[in-house]
Amino acid sequence: MPTNILLDKIRTRRGLKWGIPAMLLGGIYLFAAAYCTTLIDHGWSEWLYLVFFLLLWNGLKLLLMGPVSLVLLARVRFQEARARSHSKRAAAAWEVAPVSN
Repeated sequence: MPTNILLDKIRTRRGLKWGIPAMLLGGIYLFAAAYCTTLIDHGWSEWLYLVFFLLLWNGLKLLLMGPVSLVLLARVRFQEARARSHSKRAAAAWEVAPVSN
């Protein structure tokens, strides 16, 4: 499904920043699902319930990915900062004082 491909891209390190815009796309999916129920209420085929459930499921996945991506992004940035400080401390420990003549 296209939303699964999109969610796989968002879960990468470079894609974590796109979690909140994906929530907007999830809102569009939920709006389309609500519109399907309106069409069914006005006499369209009840087969549209299948489309409704598909749109609802995809919309909920995308809405949930926004907060999840923020948590993942915070965790990754914390790990990167910790690795940076650790490498600075290790470099400082190996630094040799200049020899004076």
